[in-house]
Amino acid sequence: MRTIEDLDELTELATTGPAVFVRYSVGPDADAEGPSWDYEAGVQLPGLPVSVLRPESWWTRPAVDWVARRVCKYLDLARKAPDRRPWVLAGRVVGNGPDHEPLVQDVEPIAWLAPAAVEQAQKIYHERFDVGRDSTGRH
Repeated sequence: MRTIEDLDELTELATTGPAVFVRYSVGPDADAEGPSWDYEAGVQLPGLPVSVLRPESWWTRPAVDWVARRVCKYLDLARKAPDRRPWVLAGRVVGNGPDHEPLVQDVEPIAWLAPAAVEQAQKIYHERFDVGRDSTGRH
């Protein structure tokens, strides 16, 4: 599987062609071995939890801002388990997970996301967003 080295390349992929997603896990081979679970509820999920990379139609900021934010959304998973890495995939949305994240089947792995691209995403996310501010306006 190829590696996307640059956030601009990921943004281009996210904004052209079919929908693509980012997922933090050991990788597509490991994910293909078994189902995903909602461990808190003890329920098997009908697909892999992912984060949408294509900006929504209402998004008025640059597409790269959306993509950076989505890449950073589950970055803590990689920090908690160093064997988890971000990778980009296409797939068919079959529902939503317990955190309202899309669940996909018929997964087509596209690329690993290089550490340099993740660093670019973090830089943009922390420079352009009020990270940690909630819907009440508080941190």
